[in-house]
Amino acid sequence: MSDVSSLFSHGRLVAVPRKQARREQLLVHLADTLFTPHRDYTEPEVNEALRTVHDDHPALRRYLVTAGLLVRTPDGARYRVADRPAA
Repeated sequence: MSDVSSLFSHGRLVAVPRKQARREQLLVHLADTLFTPHRDYTEPEVNEALRTVHDDHPALRRYLVTAGLLVRTPDGARYRVADRPAA
């Protein structure tokens, strides 16, 4: 995994990268560090976790879902980190 520390200042995300590959690195980092696998999260819980790193938590949530890193449970009421193959 590439180092994404340059994207942060004082623990806060400075900006979401425009380049797809760099954004993907950031999203994997966020999924790995903010969420626990096999645990369901409500939307407010997801928002709160994302808000700890960036004010535009809806955009980060959308990016995570679009990238397939965060998925909704079958009933649509909760979110969960998507299962990924081990690196």
